[in-house]
Amino acid sequence: MSPGSVVVTMEKPNNISIVELNASESSSFLDKRKSASPKQFTWEEEEFRIFRQFYSLLLGYYAHFKKWNLSLTQPWEVQGLVQWSYMAWLSFRVDYVAPLVATLSKFCIVLFLIQSLDRLVLCLGCFWIKYKKLKPMANEYDYDVEDPSSFPMVLVQIPMCNEREVYEQSIAAVCQLDWPRDRLLIQVLDDSDDANLQSLIKDEVSSWKQKGINIIYRHRLIRTGYKAGNLKSAMGCDYVKDYEFVAIFDADFQPNPDYLKQTIPHFKGNPELGLVQARWSFVNKDENLLTRLQNINLCFHFEVEQQVNGYYLNFFGFNGTAGVWRIKALEESGGWLERTTVEDMDIAVRAHLHGWKFIFLNDVRVLCELPESYEAYKKQQHRWHSGPMQLFRLCLPAIITSKITMWKKANLIFLFFLLRKLILPFYSFTLFCIILPLTMFIPEAELPLWVICYIPVFLSFLNILPAPKSFPFLIPYLLFENTMSVTKFNAMVSGLFQLGSAYEWVVTKKTGRASESDLLALAERESKASNEEKIQRRNSESGLELLSKLKEQKSPNAKKKNRLYRKELALAFLLLTAAARSLLSAHGVHFYFLLFQGLSFLVMGLDLIGEQVS
Repeated sequence: MSPGSVVVTMEKPNNISIVELNASESSSFLDKRKSASPKQFTWEEEEFRIFRQFYSLLLGYYAHFKKWNLSLTQPWEVQGLVQWSYMAWLSFRVDYVAPLVATLSKFCIVLFLIQSLDRLVLCLGCFWIKYKKLKPMANEYDYDVEDPSSFPMVLVQIPMCNEREVYEQSIAAVCQLDWPRDRLLIQVLDDSDDANLQSLIKDEVSSWKQKGINIIYRHRLIRTGYKAGNLKSAMGCDYVKDYEFVAIFDADFQPNPDYLKQTIPHFKGNPELGLVQARWSFVNKDENLLTRLQNINLCFHFEVEQQVNGYYLNFFGFNGTAGVWRIKALEESGGWLERTTVEDMDIAVRAHLHGWKFIFLNDVRVLCELPESYEAYKKQQHRWHSGPMQLFRLCLPAIITSKITMWKKANLIFLFFLLRKLILPFYSFTLFCIILPLTMFIPEAELPLWVICYIPVFLSFLNILPAPKSFPFLIPYLLFENTMSVTKFNAMVSGLFQLGSAYEWVVTKKTGRASESDLLALAERESKASNEEKIQRRNSESGLELLSKLKEQKSPNAKKKNRLYRKELALAFLLLTAAARSLLSAHGVHFYFLLFQGLSFLVMGLDLIGEQVS
């Protein structure tokens, strides 16, 4: 034995081996191992046993492929080679891998704590609003039913694109708004590329026009800019200058008849108010597990985030629909721009920079539909999380040079964009989907239990409070949000670095699940109003008869199938492998978290949640 060598003994009950290492190469490694716990030594003994078995198996297959004769090799030589390889890996892990993973985990934990604090402050603000029963108060409009001129002129826009399943219910709901007909104009902004569908929508508009509704159909010859281009084109009409307010409803939204009477009065006596936003309510929230989990997320978004920011800051991101804008605010803010896929957030930020205030009405709800398939939900979330990063790059100079207060600038940059749009998907994906499974193979960077269990469960409990009936889905919701962090992280990166997928716009697939019931209810109301024994939605083929025929035509050819999502499946493999490693090391809660999170990724990757696509 050379004088500069160190003896390392691997303690095994049945097999004690001695390996010689050079002191200059291993002294720093041995110094680092002095502070290791007995549990970590036990972990590494088990890891060495697995490593030895795997290495021996791999060596055997390689020797068979190369036609080597291993019978000439002494067992102690192979054993020494295995031990040398393992010690080399331990030294490399301690010197290079573990510090990097530990540093990244500490950074993500700091971001996690900051975002958790922000979530807690929002919840406290919401509790205070509930406790004090605070809400925006509208001024009384001097309505005179006999004098329609006392009502302001309101323009209603319904942008749509290939919305075969839901166009009827949306047009029907808007046409029943309780507002003087000569003070209301409805624009159906159809961007459909299907000539048959265009004809159906035209017929629907003509039917309501014959009933005395002031409604027009518009179709663009040059369909650029997606929804922003559609709205911009409609606002360019000459007659728009005669209107003071514009209400926007996507094709699956169904406002109540009193919607305008609940929103428009807030503008009276408040010349700085640019937007009144109503809350969404979902007709299919109990349809499947996917819609139930979405409902939890969106209930928190509206009741906590939108309500608190609207009440205390007079600012929040416009949701793109179910809102009423003062047309003057849109014009002074630059109108609709086609530069991002989140035109609603874009106009909201620019209006805020121009000094306009927003109001959120939590007690005014508009029915709409949630995506029922994982494919549709992924595409929707990709657009919702890539667009804000595009917008942040574009708006940052304008925010810095604007005349708003420093507090409002800090809120926009650090809270609205960085913390809630960039940091949240970054740490969710990195901490719980990458670092946590890696710590099962790198014990030096082990995450504390409060990061894995206590704080996430507490935050999930806060998230579920606005939807208390969803409490049984607390743990599935936590796992679901971590699983969706992959899609959100990918979208955030593509938007931040202007990758090709950042400009993708895919219309969220609707099922029209509420269409039939809405049409039946409409027919019933019409029959009561006209005292007819039975009335059809229309005498033409665009009512219930057409709806049933379309469903009959589509049903034989609609074959639903499961898709495979490679990213989710790859992370499922990583997490389940880490769960097995954690089980061997008796890590307790770490094992259960990794197991259920891995199964969650597996379910998503195999498209076993929600409805399958046709």
